[in-house]
Order: sequence, then structure tokens, then C-alpha cells
Amino acid sequence: MTELTDHEPRVDAVSLDATMPDASHPLPAPENLRRLACRTVATTRLRQRHHVRHLEPFGSGTAEAAEDGTLLSEDEEPHPSEMLLAALGACLTVGIQANAVARGIPLRKLEVHTGGDIDASALWATGPRRPGPLGFQSITVDILIDADVPRDALKSVVDYAVLWSPVANTLHDPVNIVVGLRA
Repeated sequence: MTELTDHEPRVDAVSLDATMPDASHPLPAPENLRRLACRTVATTRLRQRHHVRHLEPFGSGTAEAAEDGTLLSEDEEPHPSEMLLAALGACLTVGIQANAVARGIPLRKLEVHTGGDIDASALWATGPRRPGPLGFQSITVDILIDADVPRDALKSVVDYAVLWSPVANTLHDPVNIVVGLRA
């Protein structure tokens, strides 16, 4: 479990309120839009490195094939679908922490467990496309919070974090994916 300490950065309710969208407008104002991007570079043996902003690139990128000769190793790095689960967990964790602070609820511990079943043949994206959906059919989220407030107060914080989570909304609402090719 992650221990939350007094060394965490402080978020005050006024600063948090300044980031909240205006609920009277269904679409975000252009001045509130921020383009996020990641450059993923294929390296060797179905590996890649991910470059986000000025941060250190992540992903194994240089890992060799596993000893048994398989190209993807469960011990080397997460699958892209697991990274999607991590993104959801990270987004919900930040939302829960920020909203707990805004409501004056100190959290001693917070864990967000995400999971879902996926057809392993979809991980390779090869072969003929079978009828039926690919990817996760459903995703479960189990949240563990240790705090000295009633469960209803924690449920309200969690519900609000899920409602305003960009990652959760991207997963459960249709989103356009525009793919371009430069060759």
C-alpha cells in the first residue's frame, strides 16, 4: 500500500476550483484545451520507447527476446493494454486525492486496482479480423481508501473523480481516432 504522508504537494480548494470546467457549456472553451502527446518509437523485437514532454523516455526499448525465444516477455514491461489500465488508475488516483484535499478529507492510504479480461490473440494485432469486439469487454476498478470519514463521503469523492476523469471518459464515451500515415 502507498502511505500518504505530509510530504505530499499541497492542493487548496481555491486552486482546484480554478481548474474546474464551466458546467453550463457542454464543450470545453478553446483556451482550456491542451494538446497532450506521446511519441512512441519502435526499437527492437516488438519493443518501444515512449517520449512524453521533457521526461525521461520509458519502455524497455532495448530488451532482447526472453530466454524461451518469445518476443514479448511478461517480466520485461507491461503490455499496451496494461498501460491503459495504469493510465486509468493514475487518473482516478489524482482525482480522488485532489477532491479529498478540496473537501478537507485526509487520506491515510489510497489504492486503485484496475483489471479486465482480454483475448490474448488481440495483443498481436495480426491475422484475419474475427467478428466481435477486440480489447477489454469491461474494466473493473476496485478502490481502497483509509480515512476517518463516513463511507458516503468517500463514495462522493470517488464518484466525482470518476465523473471528471479524462481517461475514464475517453474509455466509456465514443472518441474519434484519426490515423495519418507519413511514409
